[in-house]
Amino acid sequence: MLIETETTPNPATLKFLPGQQVMANGTRDFASPEEAEASPLAEALFNHGDIVGVFFGSDFVSVTAAPGVDWNDLKPDVLSVLLDHFVSGAPLFKPGSAAEIAVPDEEIADDPEDAEIVAQIRELIDTRVRPAVARDGGDIVYRGFQQGKVFLQMQGACSGCPSSTATLKQGIEQLLKHYVPEVTEVRAL
Repeated sequence: MLIETETTPNPATLKFLPGQQVMANGTRDFASPEEAEASPLAEALFNHGDIVGVFFGSDFVSVTAAPGVDWNDLKPDVLSVLLDHFVSGAPLFKPGSAAEIAVPDEEIADDPEDAEIVAQIRELIDTRVRPAVARDGGDIVYRGFQQGKVFLQMQGACSGCPSSTATLKQGIEQLLKHYVPEVTEVRAL
């Protein structure tokens, strides 16, 4: 089995492509060893000690190294864990858990009167933003719309990325403002 590796805009994060499906539906972000206990793969990666984030996409796994860790030293270990997991056919999540369900961290209540605007925002995010961000090893999740402000959560390689603010303001915000005039600002949660 060959696992391809791609860099991401976040220098602390590498994207690993095992050449097969990782998540059948949705994505899953693990920001701590405690969260990773739901997944044997995420847990094995965090057990290395130099990992501070693991993200499962549809066909990739993004791994974020701790500050100061050299990817040249860490990459072979991560590849070994990933190879062992995918070759063995082990489950992504532990049985009997609700691990595949990601509960939103923070949700902004949408005003029912904004339902049409929210639908336009969600469609643009799902069709134009999320696919582009997934190519960089991350995801962006809609969290709410309130008084012209769109609230989004950055995950995977996007979380903590030095260029995420530019992506948010110069890319996503401009796109949403162009197609949905009611949008005045985009903020990350």
